[in-house]
Amino acid sequence: MKPTLLLAAALLLWSAAPVQAQRKSKAPASAATDIPLTTRRLQPLFGGLSPAQAEQLVGAPFLTNVAGSFASRAEASRFFSTKGYEYLAESQADTATYRFNLAWVLDPANPDAYRGLGIVASRGTSPEQAIDLLTRGLALAPDNTLLLSDLGTSYLIRYGQSKKKKDLTTGIELLEKATTQDATNAVAWQQLGRGYYYQEKYDQAWAAVHKGQSASLTSIDFDLISDLLTHQPDPQGKFK
Repeated sequence: MKPTLLLAAALLLWSAAPVQAQRKSKAPASAATDIPLTTRRLQPLFGGLSPAQAEQLVGAPFLTNVAGSFASRAEASRFFSTKGYEYLAESQADTATYRFNLAWVLDPANPDAYRGLGIVASRGTSPEQAIDLLTRGLALAPDNTLLLSDLGTSYLIRYGQSKKKKDLTTGIELLEKATTQDATNAVAWQQLGRGYYYQEKYDQAWAAVHKGQSASLTSIDFDLISDLLTHQPDPQGKFK
């Protein structure tokens, strides 16, 4: 059987028998044992476990079987984080979460596992968990412009709720760093424009919007443009 088929079979086996897997793997004493394994699989970091707790919960034999299809656990982790993004693109958040969790438990030093879980968490009503996960990912990859822009955006989301100047300042600083390091990050430009809008720096906000537009037309935030137009016309006359 080919490695990819072995991998698929291993995943199917664990997915189809969550109760059996839970009986074989005694949950750590510090973990909340009243949370079913099927639920933990769909929570970031398996519901807030440590890597050791998660490995015990999932089962070392299962992880060994999965990693055996790759040259290393780190390579297996990268495979699962990549698959997680693919499932996110297909709006399959639960499946994506499970893949990112597997990526994390296979290699807790994989920043993409944290970023993927942060993106999933950002869809909730509170940005706290997203900020925590993205911060942990950024600590592993300080120059990752996608992590920088996602984290900056999360701080802007929290600012929208908290109205705390520190959240706004932090978000803008992260987004400025992201766009400085990668001028083609169109989404970061649009989010930076939103940050400048909150600061009532409308000229800078429009400039950021146009830089994002130049990088990718699909990034345009029409809500931001509508908000800006209520305060100042587009200096370039492109939006009216």
